[in-house]
Amino acid sequence: MTERPSSHAVEGRPVGDLGRRITQRRTELGLTRQETATQAGMAPAYLQYLEERPTADPGAGTLLRLAGVLKTTVWHLTGGDTELPPGLGRASRTPRFTELTEAECRSLLSTHGVGRLAVPTGSGPVVIPVNYSVVDGAIVFRTDPGTTPAEAVGQQVAFEVDRIDEAFSEGWSVLVRGPARAVTDPDEVARLAEQAYSTPWAGGRRELWLRIEPVAVTGRRITV
Repeated sequence: MTERPSSHAVEGRPVGDLGRRITQRRTELGLTRQETATQAGMAPAYLQYLEERPTADPGAGTLLRLAGVLKTTVWHLTGGDTELPPGLGRASRTPRFTELTEAECRSLLSTHGVGRLAVPTGSGPVVIPVNYSVVDGAIVFRTDPGTTPAEAVGQQVAFEVDRIDEAFSEGWSVLVRGPARAVTDPDEVARLAEQAYSTPWAGGRRELWLRIEPVAVTGRRITV
């Protein structure tokens, strides 16, 4: 017997993996629970149930409607891509590429927290994922001295962020190029620590802040 949501429940904190993913994605899009539920053709109380009950097991139709409203895939909502790199979907036979404006690129950059940093090193270029934030229009992240990301200091680097919808072979990519520098001013370090929202996945104190000043910001969107 399927458990039914209580009409008297109040909005709480999502505890299930599906619930966390739904809540995170609608927050990224700036959608309220009411707006999401209305667009998906369901009662807000049922969406609350999905977000707050870890045992919730909605049907395929419900997941498809939610994925459509949240501009993502059922695979992503259910955690199917957790251990997989992006871009595994089959390419469309007739893809269409649209150049993004700089304003669109910067807006997309601000919605994500993980990107790929291309660093020139003594043994050749290396691409590594980093947790980042956008502060005052610049890409900022923390690392440790002596690590590969730290080799970006004083170099011209490239930084890339993308989102791929494997189910529909659609997505976008944004590329930032510019100089990277170490942030050494104590006041600026304190401000970044307060404003930046990303925490390094590697853990630890990671006390070296790096800042990439965008000189060129370009991007493309692919549709079918």
